[in-house]
Amino acid sequence: MNDFECSYQGVLLAGVDEVGRGPLCGDVVTAAVILDPSRPIEGLADSKRLTDKRRAGLFDQIREQALAWAVARANVEEIDQLNILHATMLAMQRAVDRLDPVPEFVLIDGNRCPNLTMPSEAVVKGDSRVAAISAASILAKVTRDREMESLDQLYPDYGFAKHKGYPTAQHLEALERLGPTPFHRRSFGPVKRLLQED
Repeated sequence: MNDFECSYQGVLLAGVDEVGRGPLCGDVVTAAVILDPSRPIEGLADSKRLTDKRRAGLFDQIREQALAWAVARANVEEIDQLNILHATMLAMQRAVDRLDPVPEFVLIDGNRCPNLTMPSEAVVKGDSRVAAISAASILAKVTRDREMESLDQLYPDYGFAKHKGYPTAQHLEALERLGPTPFHRRSFGPVKRLLQED
């Protein structure tokens, strides 16, 4: 436990993180986690710094040992309608609302907080500073990565299993050649431009 977390000792604390703000395709996925102090989980870290195998192991461990956890999302239609920032805030609200017990305080990765019914604080680089946020980042990333791998089965020519919907050269080339799928975000630049050209 670092100094930052020590200041919240004795408080029923939830950590929240999101995955999928940058991709051109798929939902934005959020998770909220209340860790159990009596069942600590070793090796929690920012999900991006872990290997796939380590993430998968921690994913199962978090779901088994956390006091509470929830995964939520905003879908492609909501992203296009609200914009990615507001859709992310909505998905975070949904994740926190699903927690039982209800947290007394919520720490959010990043620089802004969604509207919640309990006090909250944004923590820049929280996924590497706060264990509960690290746990949330792992749940969100593994969930979204697996969904993109499933989408790859439906649309094998786009490379979703590899780039997870992010605008890589391979993805942009496939988009140009094949056009957008129903899972692409119409409001995002490269997809929007293609649709305008049609």
